[in-house]
Amino acid sequence: MSRVGKVERTTKESSVYVEVDLDGSGQVEIGTGVPFYDHMLTALGVHGSLDLVVRASGDVEIDAHHTVEDVAIVLGQALREALGDKAGIRRFGDAWIPMDETLAHAAVDVSGRPYCVHLGEPAEFTTFTIGGNYPFVLNRHVFDSLAFHAGIALHVRVEYGRDPHHIAEAQFKAIARALRAAVEPDPRVGGVPSTKGVL
Repeated sequence: MSRVGKVERTTKESSVYVEVDLDGSGQVEIGTGVPFYDHMLTALGVHGSLDLVVRASGDVEIDAHHTVEDVAIVLGQALREALGDKAGIRRFGDAWIPMDETLAHAAVDVSGRPYCVHLGEPAEFTTFTIGGNYPFVLNRHVFDSLAFHAGIALHVRVEYGRDPHHIAEAQFKAIARALRAAVEPDPRVGGVPSTKGVL
């Protein structure tokens, strides 16, 4: 059975198309107009073993905020569509990712109950911008939007780190690996992995 989600969304601020295949091999085609975000989404696809297409245009001349957040919304919707009824998946996944001096952890429950907990980013980077147009504070918006629209519980924590590029990248890679584990087919699970019978 194909586990592919395709979602398109257009507003006055952005136009976004996302296609995701949960059973891919990390083939990505990313273009958002925000180069550092492209780098992060590429890491998400490659390390999550997701075949991922993201095409977006938006009012980046004003700020990257609208485009970045809208892509996260549509990516979450595409993930939710690709998951279908969630029968036969592991449901839970977590990963620790070191990146040089940084260590990040992510845990995922493909629960149908959206929730995001995001902790540990150093306060001194609150006003920092990476690559000229990616404000560091957008990480939280991405994770919140992704969790809400995918219908997953997502906990992301930075244990330590001093380079904002490494801190952001370790978080995206940790989410990728945790999500990969959570959506994998589990040969021991025949139906939906829930005592309620539905997720």
